[in-house]
Amino acid sequence: MKVREALAGAAVRLAAISDSARLDAELLMAHALGVERESMLLSKGDEPIPEAFAALLERRLASEPVAYITGRRAFWTIELEVGPGVLIPRPDSETLIEGAVAHFGAIGPRRILDLGTGPGTLLLAALDQWPEATGLGIDASEAALAFARRNGHARAEFRFGDWGAGIAERFDLILCNPPYVEAGADLPADVARYEPEAALYAGADGLDCYRALAPQLRGLMAPGGIVCLEIGAGQQNQVEKLMAAEGFTIESRTDLSGIVRCLVLRIDTE
Repeated sequence: MKVREALAGAAVRLAAISDSARLDAELLMAHALGVERESMLLSKGDEPIPEAFAALLERRLASEPVAYITGRRAFWTIELEVGPGVLIPRPDSETLIEGAVAHFGAIGPRRILDLGTGPGTLLLAALDQWPEATGLGIDASEAALAFARRNGHARAEFRFGDWGAGIAERFDLILCNPPYVEAGADLPADVARYEPEAALYAGADGLDCYRALAPQLRGLMAPGGIVCLEIGAGQQNQVEKLMAAEGFTIESRTDLSGIVRCLVLRIDTE
């Protein structure tokens, strides 16, 4: 059997557990071949199946996330190292970078803070967008910070911390994708079984982290700065109330599915 035939068969099997079965199969095959997916699709279709592919496919059929199997995940204009113990970056979170670009344009912010940075996802994407910017990423997970430091570069610093506690500096752009899943929520198997609970769940209503963040954010903002804050589907009204109580003016942005995914917070001055 050739690569092309194996991909077709794998996609059929993966359809039972994945909404992106063909893409999953292609990413696993490219990983097994040791090439980029585009190169595989263009030139490897008639080659023999690599021996490693069968084991990779079985891992995915057991619901292990593709990103954990390959150890990589693309986000915005960058690619990140990921693995067990860290939240996998998702395209929905690119809405926060889009909101920041809409506000700052090409000039960009000078200093960026990423609260709950995980593997450095939002901070490193923003630094790639604005080559003159520098930033700080904060996370309460040493496992996540280990990935962030491996993904990072000279313009990024990563520290252990509890959201904004103890940070005296002020930032032009604050990015934050906190846990926002309510306890007991029915999540897909690849999320519930493999991704870290601390990066997913936020109390009975999923709002605990927003309650912690709301009184901190204003004191972390430089004059003219903004916060781009990710929220879960259906959480807009509750989170807006928490942030409006702290004096923020709020705009919302939708993801590619039309779901309000990002709140852009600012303080209006006369």
